[in-house]
Amino acid sequence: MTTTKIRPRALVRACGGPRYAVALTVDALGTGLLRPFLLLYGVTVLRLSAPATGIAMTVGVVVGLGCMPAVGRWLDRGARSTVVAASMLVRVVGVALLLATPAGDVWMFGTAALFLSTGNQAWPAAHAALVATIAHGRERDTALAGGRALRNAGMGAGALLATACLAGGTGALQALAAVTGLAYLTAAVLAWSVHLRAHPDATSAEDGDAGPAPRMRALLAANVFYAFCLNVPEIALPLVLVTQLHASPVWSAAIFVANTVLVVALQVPVTVLMSRFSRRTVLALAGVVLAASYLGLLAATSLGHGWGAPAVATVSVVCTLGEIIYAGSATALVTVLAPAHVLGRTLARFELSTGLGLAVSPAVITALAPHGPAALWGTLASATLLSAGAVAAERDRPGEARSRTAEQCRVRTAPHGLTQE
Repeated sequence: MTTTKIRPRALVRACGGPRYAVALTVDALGTGLLRPFLLLYGVTVLRLSAPATGIAMTVGVVVGLGCMPAVGRWLDRGARSTVVAASMLVRVVGVALLLATPAGDVWMFGTAALFLSTGNQAWPAAHAALVATIAHGRERDTALAGGRALRNAGMGAGALLATACLAGGTGALQALAAVTGLAYLTAAVLAWSVHLRAHPDATSAEDGDAGPAPRMRALLAANVFYAFCLNVPEIALPLVLVTQLHASPVWSAAIFVANTVLVVALQVPVTVLMSRFSRRTVLALAGVVLAASYLGLLAATSLGHGWGAPAVATVSVVCTLGEIIYAGSATALVTVLAPAHVLGRTLARFELSTGLGLAVSPAVITALAPHGPAALWGTLASATLLSAGAVAAERDRPGEARSRTAEQCRVRTAPHGLTQE
């Protein structure tokens, strides 16, 4: 199997074109301005207790997952850029509610968090469906990886800008929220202007590709545990470094920055490098790498104060590499398994499993951590390794493994360079 070459112009076109790339960048910048500081907004601006703020945010995430079936059905009716724009507009409503929330009103804050979470949950499936409609074969994998790298770069830049502005106190947080709303609105307008819509081919049934949505039971169950890796740099490592190794918070910040930089720099090259192997094999490999990194973190934390923090920071690079391999293969595998007419519902189910993993992982991590490094890292390593085995062992039903989703759609676009290849 040949590997895909990195061609910047082709990559931008496969990602949706220049206008859509700008929309992604603006959206990511806005997300970086507010998302990492939403808890801080609730505590400092609205004067809510930390537990109440955390519970409201968690409930918003869990309830927001309920939008995914509707998003999947909407995508399967052919909508693409409209769904992406809608996911951004929903977050505009969330920001508006946040700015209108009076101090002490946890219910209105929770409603704002729900709208923000709904948009955050809907966006990945809508974006993946849009890219799958434009890009073909391994170019699609690279385009999905490029979109993730671009999004991480924008979010990282937004977070750095927001951090620099936090010295302004509550007024600065409110201003950041307002700018975030404007960014979401601008991104929504740009995404909607792409006017991309898919039309599943009427003869797909004759080609044997009009079957039901793939079950993917093992893949969906495994993905819940794979998704834990996305919260390791933000939750698990800071918790371990501060409470168990008594290290400076600077280490946590350095690991988070390194994670962002590595994802931006390596997501596309690693995805291209892995394109010589099947997507399922690469996804199973990601689980092995993640499990090995968790065992490495177990060994690193055993070094105790002094050498422990540098060792954890070093091993975290391996964890980030596993995350990159996982992100570059998981969604791409789902787009290949799904017949064109159920692509939206299949992606929605996959993103639902990702959202579930992201929702429960903070509770699981914080529950295991007090019982020692072996309980935390040993459990994560075992669960992830078992998940990798389940992914590798699962067999696709005849007719599921399709790589012609893009060819089975007729694409109608505005005349700005998004043409069917």
